[in-house]
Amino acid sequence: MHEAIGTTVPLLPSGSMDETLAFWEALGFEITYRQRSPNAYASTQNGTYQIHFYGLPSLEPDDNFSMCIVNVPEAERLHRMFSERMRRLLGKVPSRGFPRISRMRPGQTRFTITDTAGNSVYFIKAGDEDHVIGEAFKAPGQTEWQRTFNLVTRLRDYHLDDAKAAKVLDTALERTEPDDLSEFGYALAARIDLAVAMGEDERVPNLLDRLEKLQLSAEEHEALRREFAVLNELRSEAGKRQA
Repeated sequence: MHEAIGTTVPLLPSGSMDETLAFWEALGFEITYRQRSPNAYASTQNGTYQIHFYGLPSLEPDDNFSMCIVNVPEAERLHRMFSERMRRLLGKVPSRGFPRISRMRPGQTRFTITDTAGNSVYFIKAGDEDHVIGEAFKAPGQTEWQRTFNLVTRLRDYHLDDAKAAKVLDTALERTEPDDLSEFGYALAARIDLAVAMGEDERVPNLLDRLEKLQLSAEEHEALRREFAVLNELRSEAGKRQA
């Protein structure tokens, strides 16, 4: 075992240091140092987590591929806290654009915050480092549907590529419904979640109708609503329109 000799601190770019720091401050990070000239530089800290930023005035968020990983003891509670603080700052919890926070389902061990500069910070539960790239879909002995769901997880939650994940589900949903309708129901629920996140409002009613018409038990429907909060939100919105 090698003796620890220091700490690694990520250094990320910022096109507008004022906007970047205001965003991370709103999430609970403290500005511990700031330099305005000759070059913009700042350091932030939240507990033991540090993120430093340097000025890059020409940076466009869409062109920013900078990222870092933060290992945390627990991810779900942290996701709820950051989501609430983003809601207070922005009036909503955005899953698209800049800034945004990735969605999180029960039992998930990671989420991503993309800040105003386009930097992606991955918060990953300690012990899950071996699954950073989401290789579960390659495991032997899976059914076709299990492999599909694991591939969707990789694309949606690890690569943050909702569009590709949606294509995988669309292909799967074109098949004949399987004997295990719960798998088909899960695929429909996951596709509804993606449709809402991607702004495909025109697709949601048809997907919902297909899900409601499946011969699933009340317990199976409830399990889907627990995992995909969007189903409860859509149900609530429908109730308000009917009232």
